[in-house]
Amino acid sequence: MSEIVTFSGHATPAGGPQQGDTDAASAFLAMVGDRVRSARARKGISRRVLSEISGVSPRYLAQLESGKGNISIILLQKVALALDFNIEWMVAAEDPWSSDTAMARYLFAKATSDQRRQVLGILENESAAASRARRIALIGLRGAGKSTLGRLAAVEMGLPFVELNEEIESACGMPVNEVFSLYGQDGYRRLERQALERIVATHESMILAVAGGIVAEPETFNYFLRHFSAIWLRARPEEHMARVQGQGDERPMTGNPDAMADLKRILESRESLYARAEAVVDTANSTQAESLKKLLGVVMDLTRD
Repeated sequence: MSEIVTFSGHATPAGGPQQGDTDAASAFLAMVGDRVRSARARKGISRRVLSEISGVSPRYLAQLESGKGNISIILLQKVALALDFNIEWMVAAEDPWSSDTAMARYLFAKATSDQRRQVLGILENESAAASRARRIALIGLRGAGKSTLGRLAAVEMGLPFVELNEEIESACGMPVNEVFSLYGQDGYRRLERQALERIVATHESMILAVAGGIVAEPETFNYFLRHFSAIWLRARPEEHMARVQGQGDERPMTGNPDAMADLKRILESRESLYARAEAVVDTANSTQAESLKKLLGVVMDLTRD
């Protein structure tokens, strides 16, 4: 089978490409080729072995490494996987093997939650870390008890309680479901970020409940984790569903026989993100009073000087 070796995402202007564009493209291809050659050398394999693993011919790999092969994204991904290399490293402006900044980003992404917190603690000043500790935020799927337990805990501790969606509704003058209808998912995410920034600017200590999907936007979620001590309220999928229905909301099951399977898939896909929280409170098989006691204990630990 022949390989796709070129691609173009833009129309060529009348008169052909400009010299500057050609030079830039040649420099970029040379950089990608150098990255592939260096990665192969670090892995200690020949071009023939790389060809066998990736399915890309030795002839084309030679062209690629010499900076003469304009490889497709699909083939570059195959080469990257064969080299145990991130494809973005192949095309990024900074080479992580020669850039401390790029390597730090990579290592931070691979670090455990505890390791990330230690690094952030070093990088952030003491007052910023103290402010984050006093801002408690509850995350988790709908039905986890964020609103109910959050309000009760706030009363017990004499702290203000804020529901992020209510903050968004107040700013927009309309319910969240209308926000989604008018502005879509992207519009809602922008408003969510703006609401978080307002809360950070106006509250030094509080308990905040956020929607379960806040983890969907990486930049917003990272901002959230930098400014709040997050607690994941975890429960079994069946409990999430039962609690929502217990509040009189039958929508999750209406006309959707696969609702429970969908909920389990959502929970599974988000577990690693929710696990980035500083603490977990497991409310499974617990009464409201028992869950509140667990939550208060965790909040006390996080806010203790």
